This record gives sequence, structure tokens and C-alpha cells, in this order.
Amino acid sequence: MNEILIAVIVVAAVGLVCGVVLALASHFMDVPVDERFTKARECLPGANCGACGYTGCDGYAKALADGETDKSNLCVPGGDVAAKGIAEALGLAFADVEEKVAFVHCNGNCDPSKDRAHYDGIGDCKSASLIYGGPEACVYGCLGFGDCAQACPEQAIDLSKGIAQVDINKCIGCGICVRTCPKQIISLLSVPVRTVVQCSSKEKGANTRKACSNGCIGCKKCEMNCPTHSVKVVDNLAVIDYSTCTHCGKCAEVCPVGCMKLIDLAESHSAQQAL
Repeated sequence: MNEILIAVIVVAAVGLVCGVVLALASHFMDVPVDERFTKARECLPGANCGACGYTGCDGYAKALADGETDKSNLCVPGGDVAAKGIAEALGLAFADVEEKVAFVHCNGNCDPSKDRAHYDGIGDCKSASLIYGGPEACVYGCLGFGDCAQACPEQAIDLSKGIAQVDINKCIGCGICVRTCPKQIISLLSVPVRTVVQCSSKEKGANTRKACSNGCIGCKKCEMNCPTHSVKVVDNLAVIDYSTCTHCGKCAEVCPVGCMKLIDLAESHSAQQAL
């Protein structure tokens, strides 16, 4: 009986000593939390996407608290709501957030695109792309396994037609899909943008046509008909200079394969502001 009592006393004493040590450590080694960090962090949505240029929401909040940046409008998913909250909480100047949405530069869906091989391996784009660029005839096109869709925090990407398609009403412009795509065919476009090139192929026109009837053939009709000279064909692919483009639609009108398109990205504006 005495042995049991001694064991209980020893365990209790050890627990008491550990508790006292932890209490003292908590008191003397406590790191005070910067109120500016807490206030900034509360304004951010928690997407941790890195679109702000920092390592997630904590990284951006710390940069704001430490004075590393005074820009309140770097959080694209949070939109103007987050920017206003940060500006008010930290006494910074408010600036509008440049709303963006993701866009997939590929239109090689099930009908126009062709396969060059049968792929029977791990069902993700990263793995498939390691085998000679993937099973698609166009090595620049979407593989359609959905790495981007799985990574999207808002479930804004659909694969119903064999390629990734972004629902601009759901997209918050976090850019996670951009970094996930092994083909690098997804980009973030500013909401005012209306003219897009829905292709990424840099093959010569004849080779592109063999792989996909929707692909850019580098004919330069868009370049020759652009009134502001905002479209150039670079490496057999049309490229738009958005700093001068007026979105007049002339390039889309003359494109023989329909890869130059006019779309309404402004539809996503309300979705981002609702965050």
C-alpha cells in the first residue's frame, strides 16, 4: 500500500514541477502578438493562395504589420472589402483591387482535338505530361485530367468538355490553378479584359491544324487588322498587348479558326466583391 502511495506522490510531484516550469516558460518566453498583424489578418479571407506575392494570408498580414508594404489592395480574392478593412484598420491609403479571373488558353475540347497515344497511367496532368508531353496530339493543349479543378478552392473549374473551363462567376482570381497547371496554359486576366487568345500552340500552322482544328495557325490576319497594333504573332501564336488593346473585336472577326474571342470577364466582378 505504501509503495502505491509513494508512486502516486512521485507522479503528482513530477506533474506539479512540470506545470510550474511550463507556467514560468509561458510567462518569461511569451512572444507578444502585434496588434497590427492581428487586425490585418482578420481582414483577409484565408485563401492562402499567394496571389498577393507573399506566403499566404499570414505572410501578407506580417508584411503590412512590419511596414514591408503599405499596399492595402494586394489581396485579389478578398477584393475591395479586404482592401477597405486593411486600410481602415492600419490607417493606410485605400486603393481598388484589380479584380482578376483565371482563363484557360485552350479550346481543344473533345471534338476538334486529336490524341496521338493512349495513356494508361496515373490520372493527373502532372504525371501524364511527363510522358512525351502527354497523350494529346497538341503538346501545348489542356490534358483534361483536372489538376487545376482539384486545386481550385472555389470549385470554379469544370471538365465536362474534356478540357478545363473556368466559371468566371465563381472564380476569385487566387491563381492557384495557374501555378498548378503543368502546361502553363492558364493565366489571370484583369476583369476589364474582353479579348482573349484561346490557344497556346506554338507549332506552325500546318502542324497545329493536324492536332486541333481550333488552334492558332499564325496567319497574322489578327495582326494585320488590329487598328491599334496590339496583336502580334510571336512563335506562331497570336499575343495581345493589353496596355494598348481597345477590345474592338476586329481580330476576332477575321480569325479563320475562331481562337480569338470576345468574352465578358466583367461578369465575375460581382462575385469577387461579395467575398
